[in-house]
Amino acid sequence: MSDLADQLRIIKSGAADVVPETDLVTKLASGRPLTVKLGVDPTAPDLHLGHAVPLRKLRQFQDLGHHVVLIIGDFTALIGDPSGRRSTRPPLTAEEIDANAETYIEQAFRILDPKRTSMRRNSEWLGPLGFADLLRLTSRFTVARILERDDFSKRYAENRSISLHEFLYPMAQAYDSVAIEADVEIGGTDQLFNLLAGRELMEKSGMEPQVALTLPLIEGTDGVQKMSKSYGNYIGLTDRADDMFGKVMSIPDGLMVKYFRLATGLPVDEVDAIEAGLKAGSVHPNQVKRRLGREIVAVYHGPEAAEPAEEAFDRVFKQHELPEDVVEVTVAASDPVHLPALLQEIGLAPSRSEARRLIDQGAVKIDGDPVPPGAYDVAWADVIGHVVQAGKRRFARPVG
Repeated sequence: MSDLADQLRIIKSGAADVVPETDLVTKLASGRPLTVKLGVDPTAPDLHLGHAVPLRKLRQFQDLGHHVVLIIGDFTALIGDPSGRRSTRPPLTAEEIDANAETYIEQAFRILDPKRTSMRRNSEWLGPLGFADLLRLTSRFTVARILERDDFSKRYAENRSISLHEFLYPMAQAYDSVAIEADVEIGGTDQLFNLLAGRELMEKSGMEPQVALTLPLIEGTDGVQKMSKSYGNYIGLTDRADDMFGKVMSIPDGLMVKYFRLATGLPVDEVDAIEAGLKAGSVHPNQVKRRLGREIVAVYHGPEAAEPAEEAFDRVFKQHELPEDVVEVTVAASDPVHLPALLQEIGLAPSRSEARRLIDQGAVKIDGDPVPPGAYDVAWADVIGHVVQAGKRRFARPVG
């Protein structure tokens, strides 16, 4: 295990809050492996780099000799995390939760060390709680304390509905920390209230309280909004290697260091050196961004995929050639083909209206030739078997 100063520097790298840092120092100074907790509610099947940020921090703890407990919130997902919500979250079925959990676990172990990871489901301890247990748990919190949460206070002030079961969410997450005797809990900055609730409940239960460590929400490829599928600015963990590299190359230069710290496995010293080189102008931003792309591709597709992904990017964007490996999508024959409908069907546009917008902007090409604005109907023979492109990085080949 590294010395105390090194551990603290690595753990704090990229972190937003460490509450309280003095407790973390005391725990690290004890020399024992710490129990580091991350709770995740499997509410969606599609994961992106933003979801992977806390997993990267967990891996840093593991590399320093500590033990991670990854809690699948199969029980709390039935409530729905109200963090940042303006309305009650729709409940998921048990089947949806299990399916999403499988996806999350598969992705998580591309980053985590299985030997230093315990997998738990919080239904193990929350499911058996009886009504008397629930009364004892709720007696540890006050309504005033729960209403300190920014999302609850805003909804209350705006006379928006708050279901009573939503008040139980931070209590349930806090009970997770009691159940596993967590030393540190990790979460996004939007989770700070929940993490501190765990600390408070541990104290009231006569336990050594956990440290709350929060990480910033990572901006997406637009450099403005947080990474989200709904904003279309995400880098998916299951994206093809060439797509992943291309998306990384599209991020603003100002985000590169943040991505290195939060989305790659590079040692902190190396990231510090990259940051210093960029500030001094001794390294070229394009070369740094290319390395960032290779590092991220290597995490999810293996080191052997990084160089081919970069070469594919150069073929399309430097040499203006079509990709060598284009996904083929079988479509039903029709003549003429309504191009907006086709773009939606083969996954190049989320809707027909968006497809028409792309066509009118000149962003749709067939075999590299732009489709004229307003040309919504094209001959079947001009499309079938040809490479259709929408935007800079999306390609597909419709086949009959």
